[in-house]
Amino acid sequence: MKLQHLFLLIMVLALSSCMWGVPNKQASNINKDTLAYSYQFIKHRASDCGDKPDSGCTVAKLEYSEFKNSKTLNDSVKNRLFNLFWADTTPEADTDLQKYASQFVNVYEQSKNDPAVKGRIFTLTSSAKIIRQDSSLVTLEIGGYMFQGGAHGATITSLFNWNTKANKVIGLNDIFAKDYEGKLNEIADTIFRKQEHLSDTSSLARDYFFKNNQFALNNNFLITPVGIRFLYNQYEIKPYAAGQTNLLIPYTKIKSLLLPHTVIAQYIK
Repeated sequence: MKLQHLFLLIMVLALSSCMWGVPNKQASNINKDTLAYSYQFIKHRASDCGDKPDSGCTVAKLEYSEFKNSKTLNDSVKNRLFNLFWADTTPEADTDLQKYASQFVNVYEQSKNDPAVKGRIFTLTSSAKIIRQDSSLVTLEIGGYMFQGGAHGATITSLFNWNTKANKVIGLNDIFAKDYEGKLNEIADTIFRKQEHLSDTSSLARDYFFKNNQFALNNNFLITPVGIRFLYNQYEIKPYAAGQTNLLIPYTKIKSLLLPHTVIAQYIK
């Protein structure tokens, strides 16, 4: 081997060895328009908790995402949490989660000596967690579990979609063309029946709680990269023991019903 060739080989090996252990640089997959946020935590314990663990006494715990310089979004998320279990009784503008946790514990304090409650513990665990941030879209899952005596507790999930440019909640009318409801329900009904192992003519009267025994979508939906996910909570369309029901409507099935140039456009191929 010629001397200059040997020298070149040594130099190549030396440079290669210098790169060992250095991670490959990868392009960031974080969108530039995503919002900065941090998670906040609130916990209230009953006066009789003492040294007991949280699992052994009445506790209210909340965890939620708080976005930087986004008051309207933050207030909307907090209000969803506040109203998660009390949608019919609390003001629409209520966002004081410290008060919310305190009120829950106070209910226990006032009733803990009642024979129907004595010896039981109450539980409230709620959260608002970010599912995805993508080009003017923020999606969250707001959910929780509450027990205040009775046969069992309640689990509720509220899905939340936010347009960061318009600074508002996204409704179905914001992403679907006019008069979409009938066709969307028809498509969703077909998917639901297949998912539930029902024939096209099977009655929904026996095992489901749909109004007039007719399938219908609700407004609890999440925009995802592959389709729109609808969620029915416990007791909404099935008995408590059946839990929640998720229904994904792929964009490939509803492309013709969607409005152009919305936050969904990035997912349509």
